[in-house]
Amino acid sequence: MRKILHNNEIICIVANLEDAKEGLDFLSEDNDFVQVGTWNYKKGQVLPLHYHNEFERSALRTSECVFVFKGKIECNLHSEDGEFIETIIVNEGEFIINLSQAHESKILEDTIVLEVKNGPYFGPEKDRTRIEKK
Repeated sequence: MRKILHNNEIICIVANLEDAKEGLDFLSEDNDFVQVGTWNYKKGQVLPLHYHNEFERSALRTSECVFVFKGKIECNLHSEDGEFIETIIVNEGEFIINLSQAHESKILEDTIVLEVKNGPYFGPEKDRTRIEKK
């Protein structure tokens, strides 16, 4: 697992499912707006029957997790004012958790991804801001 920082803030986490620790392991922090964890259990493990309680939650931003099921993407990280931070290549079997700041994705080969983000979704006009790269 790799954590990318900008101004001492974790803005992105990159991980590979091959590196999943045994058991349940959350990669995001409890206060992050998207919660991402891995399951790595042996055959026969039973996770007890449960449901998740209702709580009023608020999120000030949309965060997302993109899992590359097949193919490869390039994720270019920028600050919200367009300053370049870093380029991350996300390979098949890896995923990237974008917690904050700006990101751009380039598809490097035929690719299938699974994207998960917090909701509700308010549409593209309210949900995101396009910026110019510096």
